[in-house]
Amino acid sequence: MRALPLMLGWLLVVLLAFAGPAQAQPAETDGQTANATLANLLENEETRQQLIEQLRGVAEASAAEPPPEEAPTASLPRQLAEITSRVANDIGGQLGNALDVLRTMGSGDLDSTFDMEAFTSATINLGLVILATLVLFLAFRRTAKPLFTNISQWSLNGEGLTPVLRLIICVALAALVDVLIVALAYLGGNLLATFAIGETGELSTRASLFLNAFLVIELLKAGVRMLFASRYEGLRLLPISSDEAAYWNRWIARLIGLIGYGLMVVVPLINVYVSPALGQSVGTLIMFGAFIYAVVVVMKNRLRLRDAIDNKARKASMAASRVSLQLFARTWHLFALAYFVMVLVVTLTRPVDALPFVLTATLKTIAAVVVGLLLSSFLTQTIGRRITLSDDLRHKLPMLESRLNSYVPNALRVIRTVILALVVMLVLNAWGAFDLAAWYASESGSNLVGKLISVAVILVFAIGVWLALASLIEHKLNPETGSGTPSARAMTLLTLFRNALAIALVTITLMIVLAEIGINIGPLIAGAGVLGLAIGFGAQKLVQDIITGVFIQVENAMNTGDVVTVGGITGTAERLSIRSVGIRDLNGTYHIVPFSSVDTVSNYMREFGYHVGEYGIAYRESIDDAIIALREAFDELAADEEHKMNILAPLEVAGVIALADSSVNIRVRIKTTPGTQWSTGRAYNRLVKLHFDAKGIEIPFPHTTLYFGVGKEGEAPPANLRVMQQPFDIDGRPGGQPRSGESSRAGEEDPRSTPNPEFKGDFDED
Repeated sequence: MRALPLMLGWLLVVLLAFAGPAQAQPAETDGQTANATLANLLENEETRQQLIEQLRGVAEASAAEPPPEEAPTASLPRQLAEITSRVANDIGGQLGNALDVLRTMGSGDLDSTFDMEAFTSATINLGLVILATLVLFLAFRRTAKPLFTNISQWSLNGEGLTPVLRLIICVALAALVDVLIVALAYLGGNLLATFAIGETGELSTRASLFLNAFLVIELLKAGVRMLFASRYEGLRLLPISSDEAAYWNRWIARLIGLIGYGLMVVVPLINVYVSPALGQSVGTLIMFGAFIYAVVVVMKNRLRLRDAIDNKARKASMAASRVSLQLFARTWHLFALAYFVMVLVVTLTRPVDALPFVLTATLKTIAAVVVGLLLSSFLTQTIGRRITLSDDLRHKLPMLESRLNSYVPNALRVIRTVILALVVMLVLNAWGAFDLAAWYASESGSNLVGKLISVAVILVFAIGVWLALASLIEHKLNPETGSGTPSARAMTLLTLFRNALAIALVTITLMIVLAEIGINIGPLIAGAGVLGLAIGFGAQKLVQDIITGVFIQVENAMNTGDVVTVGGITGTAERLSIRSVGIRDLNGTYHIVPFSSVDTVSNYMREFGYHVGEYGIAYRESIDDAIIALREAFDELAADEEHKMNILAPLEVAGVIALADSSVNIRVRIKTTPGTQWSTGRAYNRLVKLHFDAKGIEIPFPHTTLYFGVGKEGEAPPANLRVMQQPFDIDGRPGGQPRSGESSRAGEEDPRSTPNPEFKGDFDED
């Protein structure tokens, strides 16, 4: 009851869709009769002349009369109502005829030439044909059972091919065997019906009806078995369990048998042996019975199938597939009900060609959907899994594998979208809602397909160029595969070139794609030029940054890893772009310096470096002894394993460079490899201090003098001093302790430990 409003809605939609073809059949019949009458009139010379005269008279009368006013066009709701009413009347008329026939049969007034004896004989002969054909069919199926089992096992456990490709091959082989079995059973039934049953050498109409129906129905069941192979898991196209496959296979087989044998065997026999009116009524009842049976099964399994599809959706790896499956899980019963309503309406409104049309459209729909699913699964299993390169290629190009694996999912999404669009178009074409061949033959269709193919080729070519050039740059930057460890300048320039290449390639590809799909890029380029000119005037600093950056890179002023002074900031250049440089100073602070603010670039990492040291000695020291100590310190440094490889030349002694206030300054210089001058200088300073100390050479430092002041008469104020430590006497013993044999007197104070109030004068702290 809950499905009743839904079915009525679908019924209304389908009635509107097929009203035109249904009402066109009487018109076609009337047109055929009129054409035959007109041909007869034109064959007779007298009637042809009379027809010509009548047509001229009608033309003259029409010219004399004023043109009639055009009748107002009926509104769209009125047209829909009229069409619905006509189709509903046709269906109601067929149902009424069926009821009338049933009442007539009940009253015994049915006008028929029913021959009981002939009917009994025909029934016996037909039963024998049916029995013989079915026995042959079952025998052939049982004989081929080991073959089906072996094919299924190879599909599940075979090697050398992807699982989907093995499944397709095995299903095709099993279907070929199945079709061969049906054909052999059909041929055997024909031979038995012709030479063993009934009149020898003559195939009766009854047997021919059954055998033809058997061939069509069993071929359809063979197609269903390709989808729901309940006994052979390796031959099942749909990824469902064996119980589910057995249930749906059994249900669809019953439905096909009911409709097929009913409309292709029972109804024609009733038409021949009983009454055409009764045969038409039985056909109507068969379709209604099949419709009710299908609706009941769909509504009974609505929730169960929804949950199964939801489980599949949760396992989907791509968001688009997951959303599509979740949407289909909630609407699948609507599509099923729409399909059965459409089949019912088409059968009732177009009884002559309804069954072939529905059968052909259904087979095309199933084929399109199954092929689309298999193709999508095949692509997923072949290129959808993670791409793994060889160890040698991964060693040479470590970024190529991750780059390829990032492109594959997007490519699969695009391909699946194209497959989905093709499946939808094929399904619509199968049901007559869309003429795919005519659309493709039209100018718009061919242009659209050509543009899509061109855009796809352009994108694939651009991606290929990017992969090739990016891999080449990566190969050059790799110290293990290129020409050794690349220089800092090479790394900087190659990195900048890769970024510029990416921008240029994206821009050019976008322009070509826009031009290919029909967009005029001339105004776009002109607008971009005007915009660039405006930006150039409005962003002069940015332009200056870029131009200065280009010349800095061309002149190789600095590279990544160099220690430089730029814009008053000294540190290591960690990042170089076309516009700015990132510098990390000694404190770890990261600075971004735009090139427009750079007047001078001081690079401490070019070719070599110098440690320049200035060492001061006291005036009383010997300058020559100090220089000897400096050279000895350098010799010890040059012999050190840690620093000797950084020293490029002997010690340069410039000599005395200044006679300062409290020191004599001597300058030396050590030539080192670039970047090691600071560590070499620190090590040398340590050794200089050690050698000066060993030779007693004083390194002067600042002194402080305490002045207590002088009175007006020249006397100095007393200085109250207290000795904080015990002084030593002449013998080196602490003060206050008696010599050997002496004892100190108790209670006496050491005069050296008391303040001396008579002390006067300056205190000079050395």
